[in-house]
Amino acid sequence: MSGGFLAVDSGGSGLRVVVGTAGDDGRGPLGHRASREPVRTGTRGIEPDHLMAQLLPMVQALTAETRVDRFGTVVVGAAGLATLGDALRAELPGALARELGARKVALVADAVTAYVGALGPRAGAVVAAGTGLIATGTDLTGWRRADGWGHLLGDCGGGAWIGRAGLEAALRAHDGREGGSTSLLARAQERFGPATGLPGQLYPRTDRPAVLASFAPDVAACAAGDPVAAGILRAAARDMADSAAAVCPRDGEPRLAVTGGLLKLGEPLVVPLEEELVKRLPRARRTAAEGDPLDGSVRIATDLATGSLTLPGDDAMLWVTTVTEG
Repeated sequence: MSGGFLAVDSGGSGLRVVVGTAGDDGRGPLGHRASREPVRTGTRGIEPDHLMAQLLPMVQALTAETRVDRFGTVVVGAAGLATLGDALRAELPGALARELGARKVALVADAVTAYVGALGPRAGAVVAAGTGLIATGTDLTGWRRADGWGHLLGDCGGGAWIGRAGLEAALRAHDGREGGSTSLLARAQERFGPATGLPGQLYPRTDRPAVLASFAPDVAACAAGDPVAAGILRAAARDMADSAAAVCPRDGEPRLAVTGGLLKLGEPLVVPLEEELVKRLPRARRTAAEGDPLDGSVRIATDLATGSLTLPGDDAMLWVTTVTEG
């Protein structure tokens, strides 16, 4: 069988791949593979050679499984594409054409695949909240994004932000300064050891965002009986609502969804978040997310393959090219 599509989700936890067919005789997704090794980022940004080195063995296995042996349409959703995607845009379409027969290639920011996975090709806004935080919105004529600037410059309200704020409150209690929390101090020492050792535990780490975010569940666990912890989560909810409001279309009743692992913190975050979203975006229609970023990549691939893609193009967010060389 030929004429299939390939949909890819490349993120911080690895690479996920779906093969399928689209069109009048298409059967949708037919096979799935995943790798836990994230695609490397080097001096040129996201490394296309490393992506292809991981992708090709998975595609070969899926070809044997599904009998789809040519992929006229390939969609790659990639974390960091907007700021680190120059090498991918320059080299990946040609490599996909040579190796897989690709003719239509879309390189898509992971914020957009998260959006499409959650809402489909509809006007609205999506807040993707995990270790970091980014909001994406569209009125179907263009894309808007807010935050997603990383744990040093932004990602306000995300898991790393909550964890850092919780550890700051713990250290305030240790010092005897105002705004401290003895319950968060106890939790921090249980998780990381003596408070005086925290800088040494955190600053040398290359995975600081993940380490900071690991403390967010402790903040949520303390929130019921600790006004400082509860205040941190309320502040996170306000920041998330601010980002949603910055990207949400102004007209009509746009859809609004929140996705990501941070929602696992449960009521201590979700309740104030719902209150803040109603306050900031009273016209928006709250919607449960339909799927995840890989589902979004599949949706874009099937629409692109059938000529029914209605989402707006954008060099940084959703870049589509037709490849003429094989």
